[in-house]
Amino acid sequence: MALSTFEGPVKSLGGFYSQGPNTVINLANGTNTITLDVPTYAGKVIRTNDATLVITLPTIVTTASATSAGPGTDPNTLNNIGTSYTFFIETAATTLNIVTDGTDKFVGSLLMVATDAAGATTGYAPGAANDFIKLNGTTTGGIAGSWITCTVLAANKYYVTGVLLGSGTVATPFADS
Repeated sequence: MALSTFEGPVKSLGGFYSQGPNTVINLANGTNTITLDVPTYAGKVIRTNDATLVITLPTIVTTASATSAGPGTDPNTLNNIGTSYTFFIETAATTLNIVTDGTDKFVGSLLMVATDAAGATTGYAPGAANDFIKLNGTTTGGIAGSWITCTVLAANKYYVTGVLLGSGTVATPFADS
């Protein structure tokens, strides 16, 4: 089906769901660096199978549709408010980074669960300047089974949520570039 655009509220009494092979994208081993784009990655589950990977999120665009676009909003708008990117870590990370363009920052929080004898569970919130999520497969999380969702919330703000599996004395995965 082609790209469809709706204006106004849409109601379904039976719900909406995505299915099929195009709803999950596999970032295979050997990718090393990737810059995401909205049409290819937004709203899908992104499986990471590369222990050393740098994933750059799309730059946040909050530009309003031009009034000359006709009634309602422009279906070709570059505005990406509300788009989400969900990452599922399938292979334990050694150096897996989710980064922004440096201008956009993270807000929200991540829950960290230590899977070893330490067994600690704690939450981490990013600082005002944090634009990196750094997973190392141990203290900052990224053991297989971890997941993170980043959603464009507003100008320069990615809302982040998820559960990271870690080990040892866990520490915040948030950092500055």
